Amino acid sequence: MISSVSRIPECTTDSWSPGIGDPGFAGWFTVLAYLAAAGFALALDMKRDWPALERTFWALSSAGLLFLAVNKQLDLQSLLTAVGRCTAKVQGWYDMRRTVQIDFILAMISMAVMAGLAVLWILRHSIRRIGIALLGLVWITGFVLVRAVGFHDVDRLIGMKVADMRLNWVFELGGIAVFILGCAIALMAGRPADATR
Repeated sequence: MISSVSRIPECTTDSWSPGIGDPGFAGWFTVLAYLAAAGFALALDMKRDWPALERTFWALSSAGLLFLAVNKQLDLQSLLTAVGRCTAKVQGWYDMRRTVQIDFILAMISMAVMAGLAVLWILRHSIRRIGIALLGLVWITGFVLVRAVGFHDVDRLIGMKVADMRLNWVFELGGIAVFILGCAIALMAGRPADATR
């Protein structure tokens, strides 16, 4: 068991190396979109007269989106995919990987939705200000986690083009756009009436 685990890092470095994940215009545009979304969330975090829990939501959102901006070009999810593939090969269950991948995708989507519902419950008094942004975050998180699995059918789907745009861009930029819309709604809402909570 220990010897098989020790072969995973070597296998991973043989099949993955760091580099720019999406060097084209769409890749860099997505990075800028993540940075813009993180900036909006940071601006909302700086609303000092807002409830502390709500400001924490915006601060964590900003940090997460900043990480995703960096990850977009570092392509860390492909490292996760390589580790999973090597683990499957070394431990002898590579032929059953599709079942594991499907279970993992379902688990990741469920976790993203449950986390979103938990945040929704915790911030239920701020739902009018954070609801749309939270929907965007759950959308982005679910998409990134599913993409990280490296399931070939999903890769084929998001690689398809519609009106000369890859579905990958539509899904990812769509989630970011929903989040930014939510930020704009929150910024226009001004000082919340329940700021004393």
